[in-house]
Amino acid sequence: MSRFAKARRLIPPLAVAGAAGGALYYMYRPRNIPGYEGPVVPPPIFGADGTFKLPRFPRVKTRAEQIADLRKNSIGTRDEEYDILVIGAGATGSGVALDAATRGLKVAVVERGDFSCGTSSKSTKLVHGGVRYLEKAVWNLDYSQYELVKEALKERKYFLQTAPHLSSWLPIMLPLDRWWKIPYYWAGTKFYDFLAGSEGIESSYFLTKSKAIDAFPMLKQTDLVGALVYYDGAHNDSRMNVSLAMTAALYGATVVNHMEVTGLLKDDKGKLCGATVKDNIAERDGKPTQDFGIKAKCIINCTGPFTDGIRKMDDPNCKEIVAPASGVHIILPGYYSPGKMGLIDPATSDGRVIFFLPWQGNTIAGTTDEPAGISKNPLPDEKSIQWILNEVSHYLSPDINVRRGDVLAAWSGLRPLVKDPKAKNTESLVRSHLVDISDSGLMTCAGGKWTTYRQMAEECVDAAVQAFGLQTKPFLNAPRVSGTENIDDGANLDGSCQTHRVRLVGAHGFSRTLFIHIIQHFGVETEVAKHLTESYGDRAWTVAALCRPTEKRFPARGERISQLYPFVDGEVRYAVHHEYAQTAADVLARRTRLAFLNAQAALEALPKIIDIMSEELGWDRKRQEVEWKETVSFLESMGLPQPMLSVTRKQIEQGKIDFKSSLEYRMYSRHDKPVEELPIQN
Repeated sequence: MSRFAKARRLIPPLAVAGAAGGALYYMYRPRNIPGYEGPVVPPPIFGADGTFKLPRFPRVKTRAEQIADLRKNSIGTRDEEYDILVIGAGATGSGVALDAATRGLKVAVVERGDFSCGTSSKSTKLVHGGVRYLEKAVWNLDYSQYELVKEALKERKYFLQTAPHLSSWLPIMLPLDRWWKIPYYWAGTKFYDFLAGSEGIESSYFLTKSKAIDAFPMLKQTDLVGALVYYDGAHNDSRMNVSLAMTAALYGATVVNHMEVTGLLKDDKGKLCGATVKDNIAERDGKPTQDFGIKAKCIINCTGPFTDGIRKMDDPNCKEIVAPASGVHIILPGYYSPGKMGLIDPATSDGRVIFFLPWQGNTIAGTTDEPAGISKNPLPDEKSIQWILNEVSHYLSPDINVRRGDVLAAWSGLRPLVKDPKAKNTESLVRSHLVDISDSGLMTCAGGKWTTYRQMAEECVDAAVQAFGLQTKPFLNAPRVSGTENIDDGANLDGSCQTHRVRLVGAHGFSRTLFIHIIQHFGVETEVAKHLTESYGDRAWTVAALCRPTEKRFPARGERISQLYPFVDGEVRYAVHHEYAQTAADVLARRTRLAFLNAQAALEALPKIIDIMSEELGWDRKRQEVEWKETVSFLESMGLPQPMLSVTRKQIEQGKIDFKSSLEYRMYSRHDKPVEELPIQN
């Protein structure tokens, strides 16, 4: 055989080996994973003279100053008006405000409740493309579903870049009980990886049965043949929302929570020219309050499931465009899942998808998807809670008793799904979004999901600029959000959309080791320091400084507001003075996440929260009583058991709550009998 013939025979195996090697390199190549970079701003150090200078972050206007700015643009004042007035400060509304402000527009955003007090705080805490949407796109040949997934995967990376302290990658396991499912779901997860493209995420991988049990010890072994693991993003939703609003405020937006729109204003041609608002906090304080008008060239409705309520202020006869659906989630103790891996069941007993994820030290499970009515604080229904518990039990080892009493918190969030009149059930609706402008000029941005909030905001502001002739301009002298003079934000604020580059408050100085510097300087507990840096980023320096000294050897600072969780007193003060917290529920639910993690622990912490806020805000006895009553009522929507709703503050402070009738009390051994003498319990 000639040398030429031998060489020809070697070409195919060499080509195969080269292709295999290339594939292996692509899968296992070194990557700079978004969210794991070093800090843009290094941590402070001791100077040559022995002094230690904390970062000097730019000051955010107080809520009172923001209200004063609103009044400067009110009807009857000098000829000033906003370019854009945004109604609703959830994820989309706050995103629109930040986008518009960084384009040099004059913008205001008002919210009748608190930032993310509705749907935006009641999500599954995932930043994801949607594996179930991808499956539908393939099987139904639905291009709109495909586009939704691809758009979400692109946006997923921006979370890690703009808010690395609030977002992280989370491996999610997909247990497999049939051999034929391995190639099916392997192809699906690899397609998911492929669509993500160069977003820098780790690739999905297969686990044998033994490796799956090692990674997720609680998993049921019966019929288990292996598991696939893919990566998605996770985040702290309400803290992300608050950070969006506060970053918008730093860039010059007028941002006011607890400011309710009571009506829309039109000129003599029937075109919208503003809105009337009232301050709900003044009303809560028992002070006289009067509506006042705000002038704006463009009004944008970003009120999620309440979208049609604002649209009917504009046109009482308008057709409803939002089909709200209720999604119930429950919180279980952390021992139900590994600390760093979640689980997905893509085909539950009724065909829905359920997630089982580690979150803030506990485990979140959900969700349901049922048509729902509109209410401010919907209650989680018992049927949905039991359904989630039942589905969870199918995937856990039979020796793990999934108990109703283990449910620490539960809530129902209203998804703002865009209505499709041809759909037979709400689960089949695409969570895409739309931007609509009424004849009178009311712009509505509806639908979507957390992952795509930024893209929604960009499209909305683009449409507003075009429809209303707004003039964007470069943002000169941008605030030094990082707290330093020599580090800019990295975004070229030239008048175009730059929100994919604008880092949020807390992002610049964050790193995975920042908590060590906080411990070494302030003497806070390790768990507390990690929590502060992962919730506030570089603003953890300010939060820790606001913690009162303990007069103990260690920790030197940081009094916990609940002994079960790492939330501390400095967070309450920071929430009041730097994040516009005005009620106890603002702090318990959306600045800290205690109400979402454990409703009864939130109730027990309530007296301390009210006391600290009273010191900072000057609440009188009457206002304190209002806070107690309103917050306990709110905690009912977070799954607080009925017997606890009648508990008084005095009972909690004196430790005289009767738990003996509760499920939790009966779950544990509370007597002296030897174990062998205890009766068997179901």
